[in-house]
Amino acid sequence: MFLNLKRRTLGLAAAALLLAGPALADPSTIKIMVGFPPGGGTDAIARVLAEKLKDQLGANVIVENKAGAGGQLAAQALKAAPADGSVLFLSHDHSISILPLTLKNPGFDPAQDFVPVAGFATFVNGLALSGGTPAKSYKEYLAWVRENVKARGTVGVPAPASTPEFLVKVMGQKNGLDLQAAPYRGSAPMMGDMLGNQIAAGVGSVPDFIENHKAGKIRMVAVIGTKRQAILPEVPTFAELGLSGFEDLPYYGIFAPKGTPKATLDRYSAALAKVIALPEVHERLTAMGLSVGHMTSEQLGQRERAYSESWARIIKASGFQAQ
Repeated sequence: MFLNLKRRTLGLAAAALLLAGPALADPSTIKIMVGFPPGGGTDAIARVLAEKLKDQLGANVIVENKAGAGGQLAAQALKAAPADGSVLFLSHDHSISILPLTLKNPGFDPAQDFVPVAGFATFVNGLALSGGTPAKSYKEYLAWVRENVKARGTVGVPAPASTPEFLVKVMGQKNGLDLQAAPYRGSAPMMGDMLGNQIAAGVGSVPDFIENHKAGKIRMVAVIGTKRQAILPEVPTFAELGLSGFEDLPYYGIFAPKGTPKATLDRYSAALAKVIALPEVHERLTAMGLSVGHMTSEQLGQRERAYSESWARIIKASGFQAQ
């Protein structure tokens, strides 16, 4: 009787295992999607991290540029990706926090479709002037535009309905200027036009501008935030210049499809923490203008929600209507 009971128990356990299916194995190849073209700041950051994550995760980590619509296409692709840790999305605030506020139907809902893996940095946006622009400061630029706003009032931004575009809008409103944002498909093409003096100014992230600013090819003249950046001590904040309301800093993080196993998320988060702590990685990211620091999945989720709430107020006050 005991033997029959034992056989029955073992049989039930075996059946349960068969019904549950095989245990999920960590993927041998991990794809990190970037929603912008090669050559921009986000792409460069993703490649720095992917190179070192290979060693930490013991897997092939590749970067795929799925550019278009300010990261919207990459976000939609993440929603459709398998929730097994094989596909991730490295993004800053625009794709995750801003698109859902500015589009009636972005094709994804971060709260329902994504789960934060980990955050690794904050950064600031700023106003940069092209090399051919005679102005040397923010106030000189405003005065120069005021002389002929029709010819000089166009400001490049890396994506439509982005925080840089709203910054341009508020900058114009506060100074009585008809500034017009010119949206690009990423920072790389915008920078190309700035370097060619096709546009007089652009608003984008420090990681997008820092290399050409240091080379003297463009001039950063103002940044968001509550304090000047250590890498740009000579550049004042917009608040110093009388334009308040842009103190909340955007972020960089990695996201996965909803339903990705927590054990996988925790492993990836721990690996990312180790990677950004490596001196050579920390130094490279800092040189790009990032303030590097690890955020857990929970912390990144909180940061994203707070940022979305802050910008929802700014967007509403601007009078912008979701498209």
